[in-house]
Amino acid sequence: MSDFRTSLARACLVAGPALLAASTFFWTDGRSGPTGGTLLVLAMPLWTYGIVALLDGMRATLPRYAAAVLLLTLFGAMGGAAFGFQGFFESVHGMDKQAALAALDEHPVTAGILLWGLGPLFPAALFTLGAGLLRTRQLPRAAALLMCAGGLLFPLSRIPRLEWVAHLVDLVLLLPFLVAALGNFATTGKTELHEAQGRTSPAS
Repeated sequence: MSDFRTSLARACLVAGPALLAASTFFWTDGRSGPTGGTLLVLAMPLWTYGIVALLDGMRATLPRYAAAVLLLTLFGAMGGAAFGFQGFFESVHGMDKQAALAALDEHPVTAGILLWGLGPLFPAALFTLGAGLLRTRQLPRAAALLMCAGGLLFPLSRIPRLEWVAHLVDLVLLLPFLVAALGNFATTGKTELHEAQGRTSPAS
């Protein structure tokens, strides 16, 4: 990975969860609103770009797993952005919570796929990413476990729509990605693979 791509990936690993964390400060009565929704939408592609760099380092040792996590991340990011757009357009059209839910009830299949189906996939991707980084040792054990915990807790932090709970879980997610951004994420997995190959190869 070139120096520019690495630097960009590091920036995105911080910017993605940071924008998510910032978005919750703009909640109004538990709803994203135009600013919070916009920040959430912007967070998704940035975060995904950074995650792709982490998966590049994982691919050497866990190629199939990394490919599956990538697909999960892409669908999950789409679901996350959908919730951001929902919050934006609800506010633009002056819809309260009841009116918004009633409108979604008119499209149960598509709303179920776009929001309730895809939405949970992003925290699932974060959990599986953390598990993979723990396996390949691309992250310190504590940071990888914190990422897994953040993936598990994220849906629970959004269901009650309590701001202090959301802020706490946002911090849990931000910290491991900050560690990842500061680490040698792109080469660790490849180094371990080469070491393993060296141990199993016959002596010359």
